[in-house]
Amino acid sequence: MTARKKKPTWSELKRQLADLDRRALLGLIQDLYTASKNNQAFLHARFALGEDVLDPYKATIDRWVCPDVMRNQDFSVAKVKNAISEYKKAIGCPEGLAELTVFYCESCRTCSAIAAWMTRAISTPWCGCSSRR
Repeated sequence: MTARKKKPTWSELKRQLADLDRRALLGLIQDLYTASKNNQAFLHARFALGEDVLDPYKATIDRWVCPDVMRNQDFSVAKVKNAISEYKKAIGCPEGLAELTVFYCESCRTCSAIAAWMTRAISTPWCGCSSRR
């Protein structure tokens, strides 16, 4: 019978990181930076880099609140909440959290308005005549 290997912990990782010199640590951060857009957004937010650090989080919210149905995209409240949570982990600035929350609400309202307009457009005869006589 084989022994189950336990999951690595932060303490174990921290011991490994303590052995790295400055150059190796910067290389590791660069590798993480290039590994994913989420890591880039996190670091940009943490260090207040760029014109608006909220842009990537807003783009994620917009994508998952109001999907492009012509591309068979789905919506996901969980992914929206995750984007807000990721921003909170990166910097947690109350003003930024408030702005993302308001943006989320506005995106929901906009998507609802578009859906209502499309529903009316589909159910209304284009010729202007009434189907009832």
